[in-house]
Amino acid sequence: MTTHEREELPAARRIVVKVGSSSISGEHAGNIQPLVERLAAAHGRGTEVVLVSSGAIATGMPFLDLDTRPSDLATQQAAAAVGQNMLIYRYQEALRPFGIVAGQVLLTAGDLENATHRSNARRAMERLLGLRILPIVNENDTVATHEIRFGDNDRLAALVAQLIHADALVLLSDIECLYTRPPDEPGARPIERVAHDDDLAGFQFGSVVVNSVGTGGAATKVSAARVAAASGVGVLVTSVDLVAQALAGEPVGTWFEPDPNAVPAPATGAVGTVGARS
Repeated sequence: MTTHEREELPAARRIVVKVGSSSISGEHAGNIQPLVERLAAAHGRGTEVVLVSSGAIATGMPFLDLDTRPSDLATQQAAAAVGQNMLIYRYQEALRPFGIVAGQVLLTAGDLENATHRSNARRAMERLLGLRILPIVNENDTVATHEIRFGDNDRLAALVAQLIHADALVLLSDIECLYTRPPDEPGARPIERVAHDDDLAGFQFGSVVVNSVGTGGAATKVSAARVAAASGVGVLVTSVDLVAQALAGEPVGTWFEPDPNAVPAPATGAVGTVGARS
C-alpha cells in the first residue's frame, strides 16, 4: 500500500529510512540508540524496515587518527573499511535488546543499474525482510570510486525504495524540513508539502555540501525525493531528532506526495537515476 499522506506512515507495510553521517557519527553517535528504538517499534508492529545508513568513513576516521574527512580516495576507502565494521556493530548492539538481527547490505549505484546485479540485490533484500531481518544498507565505499566522492546516500535510499517497492521513504538529517532558500537567509520559508507535479525551479536548495565527516545537502534530498515520489513512493524529509514524530505520522518535515499514476519499477532492468549524486 503506497503511503499517500504522512499520517499513513504508521500503517506502512514497508518503509526505507535513511540517516546521514553527521547525524550518527562523532559527537552525535548517541543518536543511534534512539533511532534504533523507533525503528524497532515500527518493526514490532509488523512494518518491514530497511535502514540506509551513511557514516562508514566518518566512523572509521577516529580509528585512523584522522580529524577531518580524508581527501584522497585510498584513505577514504581505508576509513570506510574500518568504519563499516564498527558502524554495524553499534547498530547490532542497539538492536540486541529488541531481539532484532541486522543484515549488512553493501551496494554501489552501479549494482542497481545492472539488471543482473539489481535482480540479485532485490532477491536478497526480499529474503532478509521475509526472515524479519532489518537490512542496513550503505554504499560499498571500500571499492566505490565516483560514488565515494560525490553526494550522499539520499540517492541510494531512493533507488533502494524503488527496488523493493517500499510504501514510503524517510530521509533523516540535521534539518527539520526543507526551506524555499537556505534557512539562514532572509525570506526563507519552510516547505510543508510538495505535490508530485510541483515546479520547484524557483527555490534555492543549495549545492552539495562537504563537511568534516560526510557529504550531502538539501539539494541531494530534493533530487532523491523527487525520483522516489515519481515512482509512487511517498517521501518525508526531516531531522533525526524528529524520527519518533515522523514514524508516528505527525505533521513534521517536508512531505513529497507520491505520483498517483506511477508504475512500479520492474523486478529486472535499471531503476531510475538521480544524476551524479546531486
